[in-house]
Amino acid sequence: MGDRASACYASLRRTSGAGSSSMSLFAELKRRNVLRVAGLYVAGAWLVLQVAGTVLPMIDAPIWLSRAVVVVLAIGFLPALVFAWAFEITSEGLKREHEVDREVSITPQTGRRLDRVIMAVLALALVYFAVDKFLLAPERTAAQTEAARSEGRSTALTESYGDRSIAVLPFVDRSPGQDQAYLADGLAEELLNQLAKIPELRVISRTSAFSFRDDDLAVPEIARRLNVAHVLEGSVRPAAGAVRVTAQLVDARSDTQLWSATYDRPLEHIFAVQDEIAAAVVEKLKLEAFDAPSRARPVDPRAHALVLQARHVYLQGSAEGMQRAIELYQQALAIEPGDAAAWAGLATVYSRQAAKGLRPVDEGYGLAREAANKALAIDPGRAPAHVTLGWIADSYDVDPAGAARHFGRALALAPTDVEIVRDAAPMVATLGRFDQAIALGEYATSRDPVNPLGHHYLAYAYYVAGRYEQAIASWNTVLRLAPDFGSAHQLIGLALVASGDPAAALTEIRQEPVDEWRRAGLPVAWHALGKPAESDAALAELIREQGNDWAYNIAAAFAYRGEADRAFEWLEKAVVRRDSGLPEVALDPLFRNLREDPRWLPFLRRIGKAPEQLAAIRLEVQMPAK
Repeated sequence: MGDRASACYASLRRTSGAGSSSMSLFAELKRRNVLRVAGLYVAGAWLVLQVAGTVLPMIDAPIWLSRAVVVVLAIGFLPALVFAWAFEITSEGLKREHEVDREVSITPQTGRRLDRVIMAVLALALVYFAVDKFLLAPERTAAQTEAARSEGRSTALTESYGDRSIAVLPFVDRSPGQDQAYLADGLAEELLNQLAKIPELRVISRTSAFSFRDDDLAVPEIARRLNVAHVLEGSVRPAAGAVRVTAQLVDARSDTQLWSATYDRPLEHIFAVQDEIAAAVVEKLKLEAFDAPSRARPVDPRAHALVLQARHVYLQGSAEGMQRAIELYQQALAIEPGDAAAWAGLATVYSRQAAKGLRPVDEGYGLAREAANKALAIDPGRAPAHVTLGWIADSYDVDPAGAARHFGRALALAPTDVEIVRDAAPMVATLGRFDQAIALGEYATSRDPVNPLGHHYLAYAYYVAGRYEQAIASWNTVLRLAPDFGSAHQLIGLALVASGDPAAALTEIRQEPVDEWRRAGLPVAWHALGKPAESDAALAELIREQGNDWAYNIAAAFAYRGEADRAFEWLEKAVVRRDSGLPEVALDPLFRNLREDPRWLPFLRRIGKAPEQLAAIRLEVQMPAK
């Protein structure tokens, strides 16, 4: 180290000593390429820091790693300059500067190479800046906005409910054959629904709570993700007409057991077990006592088991599961014809089949209407039956007043039922009651945070309300929860079109995994970009491939392009075909170009969607506490 320092000092004296013929220090720094190395180091370090600032948060790297990168780069700056001063690259390799004869020095050639490297690094920095600004920054901003909004909602929920929040996890099937999961799930779900009726208790919905069934996570981690203070878990072991149920209530913050119990009862007394567990939870959480729902009509345990099985297979979401659910509901009704729960469940499955194209629309909605009406004849307070009739009125009958009447009744009967609140949100939005729709959607997502459907409905409410940034953020949440969720990319694209960013819209719509939705969005995006030939080609493909079933979306594309005659032509087809998109037409931003057309209001009046008709619809929604 001493020899190296002496050599550097001697070299410096040779170049900066007294005398008119000696070179200035600046000139020597330049000759040895020290200044170029400094510029290259600064440019390279800036680029590394920018990339690290983008990549490290994406992989959830600890904060100390980012700081370490900054410290290492800062420490390395001075050694790099000393190295450039003391050493020189020659044709024979790296040598100390004082060992190189000035006559054979190749520092000018090295300097030119460094200039090219500096230019390359600056070019990379410029490319990174463009990519970050136009591609990464919007997604990062949306994610930060949604995270801030989620944090705000979590804080508000904590302030409103304190420690009075709970998730009911799926009970474990302890049967010898491990074939009684439907009974375990049914017990947990009915407990959840019973606790959800307590206004001062925030209960996480089935979809979110049950989503952790196969995850090997500790209770505190599940509670953190669901933002609850308590967790109720248990197990079910049926055998020979009897059942053993164990349950325990856990304080998630300390991971300590607050209460536990085991119940050995005949299977027909399962309802009493539910009531006892719910009462114990109320007592331990120091909540106001509540009355368990009355069951004036005893239910045959065989029919009840079949109803639980039917719901279990229906929730699998497959065509086979739906058909099997119908068979099980029918078996339950053969045993217990007056079981309102079986009739309501049957109505739900028939309606879902019709909506998904698994049964002819007229047949499916007809059967659903008949089953829902039978459920209400037996039990007028059966809220899910009203929801089914509301969906039929909204999507099939194009009867917004009827839809509002049924959904309003369902909300009055079950104001804290997350599924009912969630399903009501888009219908309320189509009536133009944006604040109510958004409040319903936010309530649903606060209690069902990992269910993409709830975030999808909330995003739709934001979209028709013109709050495009929030709509995009909510649809991005949908994609984080379910990357293959059909229509989410396309709808983000339409929101970007509406907010004036057609280039980003086209990029988003091209990512849509479902062909039908992607085709429906491309004509709009191309037209927004000022590419009429591409828009024409995309619209021609949409009509060719989906003309029989997507009349509403084709009408929307023509309307956005300003082709009013073709838009009204396809709207008429949508009416004849009972297109499920029609409830949205009055408020859909894509139809904005038609609003001054003299045919617009008469068309809306025909389907009950004119402004004065929507304003006259009575919908008294008692908003649940957030």
